[in-house]
Amino acid sequence: MQDFTVTIVQTALYWQDAEQNRSMLAEKLAAAAPKTDLIVLPEMFTTGFSMSAAELAETPEGETLAWMRQQAKTHQAVVTGSIIVQQEQAFYNRLLWVQPDGSYRTYNKKHLFRMAHEHHTYSSGSEQLVVELKGWRIRPLVCYDLRFPVWSRNVGNSYDLLLYVANWPEARKLAWSTLLQARAIENLAYTIGVNRVGTDGNGIPYSGDSAIIHPKGIKLLETSQQEGIFTLTLSKQELTDFREKFSAHLDADAFRLE
Repeated sequence: MQDFTVTIVQTALYWQDAEQNRSMLAEKLAAAAPKTDLIVLPEMFTTGFSMSAAELAETPEGETLAWMRQQAKTHQAVVTGSIIVQQEQAFYNRLLWVQPDGSYRTYNKKHLFRMAHEHHTYSSGSEQLVVELKGWRIRPLVCYDLRFPVWSRNVGNSYDLLLYVANWPEARKLAWSTLLQARAIENLAYTIGVNRVGTDGNGIPYSGDSAIIHPKGIKLLETSQQEGIFTLTLSKQELTDFREKFSAHLDADAFRLE
């Protein structure tokens, strides 16, 4: 059993400027030089939450994937976050999970935020993703997915860490914080939410409130509106002991996703 160290990046973003965001993030990571297993960036970290997909989308193996590969190699850690990708004729809000050896996995956001008309611009994903790192099983999801507990459900304790990358507006910060704690408690898993700060090009403010939450619902790390790079180590033994003592997963309702 190995403990697991995670680094979350809470930052403002330059509106629709991928090159400037990559440069800014590289500088911040170089200055922090975290010794970590996983670096988590926000949703659409190269652009902000934009519906200008036709102008901003990258190819599946575009400049940002190359940048993430370099960062993963430099810091010897997995780097993850979502960007805008075009594949064939469709646009996706795609999370990339990039390892130090250059290999990568992807997850396309399932639940598209209709109040911002995301569903009119992007195609919905249909496949869940669980990745393994240092013996930990991790389920990465994107922003609005947080509101849908069935999609996040930890069937048979199939994952140990639930992860959301987001651009979650300040106006709904109570929902963000409450749902992150709920997901941790109901899934008997560490849960991480990484959000941005600042104001985007549409004038929407973001309060951050990125957090790392214990399976009991206790906030192990809470950032409020502070920009920064935050690192915390999670205990696998503590997770195992809690699940053995409080085995609610054995009484979970059976269901199947259609």
